[in-house]
Amino acid sequence: MMNEKTQVSDRYYLMCERNWIYYALMCIAGFFGAYTYLLRGNVFCNAQTGNVVLMGMALGAGKWSEGLYYLIPITAYLMGAFISELVPNPIKHRLPVRWDTFLIAVEMLAVICLGFVPESAPVQISQITINFIASMQYNTFRQAQGVPVATTFVTNHIRQIGVGLAKELQHLHAEDKPHRKKLTKHLEMLLYFLGGAVIGTVFCNLFLGKAIWITLIPFAVIFAALLHADLTTEKDMVEKKPSGH
Repeated sequence: MMNEKTQVSDRYYLMCERNWIYYALMCIAGFFGAYTYLLRGNVFCNAQTGNVVLMGMALGAGKWSEGLYYLIPITAYLMGAFISELVPNPIKHRLPVRWDTFLIAVEMLAVICLGFVPESAPVQISQITINFIASMQYNTFRQAQGVPVATTFVTNHIRQIGVGLAKELQHLHAEDKPHRKKLTKHLEMLLYFLGGAVIGTVFCNLFLGKAIWITLIPFAVIFAALLHADLTTEKDMVEKKPSGH
């Protein structure tokens, strides 16, 4: 039988699994969505469904070069997942930080560089960069305090809200409503994404491409929290994998 100390340890969530980290990342994702759509080619780079559809449409219309072009963003997204699956262990064994922390630093560096990209530059520079970092983030941050979530798009969150509302109706008169935890989490993720898109629209209209630097504020807060945990409170937990990995 587990003692009380073990039970508490089992319930401990790493800093990279905390709800507020995911809410902040979701807000940033909404900002990215507004940024790429308004300023970088009227596309959404946080996921790849649209690119696959556009590729199929182009190929179906006999526009081979246009269709094959979409292999570039799709490959960038694929490589993001590929790299984020291979490098976490080497990172934590060679550096005093987790891969999650290192990734946030990489994303911050990418954002800094994107802010210097002029409006006249090819939109593909920004699109492919965000394809790449969004894929790594999606594959790295998987569960917010035990609830599987995505941090770069909202399709599954909307579906889960529908599922949760159905369960709410099914358990209308039940005293125990365990589904509410997931329903609330997915609703909050959707709202933070929406908020990020609103903020992104406002700042993109004001500052154009340099507006992306606004995301450095939440990124810096996340990075500081993760780095502090890696070097202090979670220093001896480097081998503990985040939920979902």
